[in-house]
Amino acid sequence: MGKNHNGYFGEFGGRYAPEILTEALEELEATYQKLKNSKKFQKEYSYYLKNYVGRPSPLTYAERLTKNWGGAKVWLKREDLNHTGAHKINNAIGQALIARYMGKKRIIAETGAGQHGLATATVGAMFGLETVIYMGAVDVKRQNLNAKKIEMLGAKILPVTAGEATLKEATSEAMRDWALNVSTTHYIVGSAIGPHPFPTIVRDLQSVIGAEARSQFKKATKSLPDAVIACVGGGSNAIGMFHAFLKDKNVKIFGAEAGGLGPKPGEHSATITYGQTGFLHGTKTLIIQDKSGQIVPAHSVSAGLDYPGVGPEHAYLSKSGRVDYRMVTDEEALDSFLEVSRIEGIIPALETAHAFFIAKDIAKKLGKKKQIVICLSGRGDKDVTEVLRLLGEKK
Repeated sequence: MGKNHNGYFGEFGGRYAPEILTEALEELEATYQKLKNSKKFQKEYSYYLKNYVGRPSPLTYAERLTKNWGGAKVWLKREDLNHTGAHKINNAIGQALIARYMGKKRIIAETGAGQHGLATATVGAMFGLETVIYMGAVDVKRQNLNAKKIEMLGAKILPVTAGEATLKEATSEAMRDWALNVSTTHYIVGSAIGPHPFPTIVRDLQSVIGAEARSQFKKATKSLPDAVIACVGGGSNAIGMFHAFLKDKNVKIFGAEAGGLGPKPGEHSATITYGQTGFLHGTKTLIIQDKSGQIVPAHSVSAGLDYPGVGPEHAYLSKSGRVDYRMVTDEEALDSFLEVSRIEGIIPALETAHAFFIAKDIAKKLGKKKQIVICLSGRGDKDVTEVLRLLGEKK
């Protein structure tokens, strides 16, 4: 599926970074090629995934959601049970190990919902690396708990006030920092975005999600699921979930992106639905842009989906028709957030709530003899204050 040739997935991907980063990206690619096939690295990575993150994460049969939705059997891949509460730690540990192999003493990251910042601060503390997190000032406010946790772990948060002061701006600032400090610093990109080799590295490190889910499901049911669903911002939890199922022709794959407040530019983050081919943060992908090619501000109720681009592999999977990407509005995501909390006793991340909304529709349409797996990408503790504020406004 979409062989990664020189960092391309079909027409998307590649490396369009400033010259100052060429050497660093080449060093990263060469190091990763070596480590990927190294038994020592794999053993070390597996050790931390098991003993620090708590993997494998369970595959849970959601009995009450299945009954309530009245359709296909619903299974949840529980990334919310990982240490730090989301899938982001899988990638952060892998990249921190790569940084250590390259002899870098400092790591930096961008963060939207704060989960990747939290995961990076966590591995920074564990490996004794100086850690700086770039976070949009708007997100620092709406994800205050995660911002406080990041500081508690000894990392430094630098709030970004430029532009919309969300994920795009945080990513731009992190890239600038990396360009200036490339000899000492590794930039732990948090999603399947950025210049080659980042989309491939992040995908490979997150593919543990789908690999586990596939074998767990087979063990439990002696079959494969009829559909797999995940939310898509930059798209790391989704590509991690989808990767193991791409060759299984009978498994339908769905991605949920942020439809925000509606179809007007600036009101959503539905990159695949409304995006055009362009260049952002060093890669060729689908981007929400105006007629003159300027990037349009993105919006989502969930800080983690609030990005005007998408990973190049997702752009390719959409173009090739292998994955069906659909949008979910802020209101629909909030409804699902409350529904899953009250029916299944699991408070999902607002990002994941987008996937649940689509999953409900798919479960009903597939019917009772079928089975679906949802990637529960993270816990919703970080969103409770924001959700209560939004519900208060609706009253």
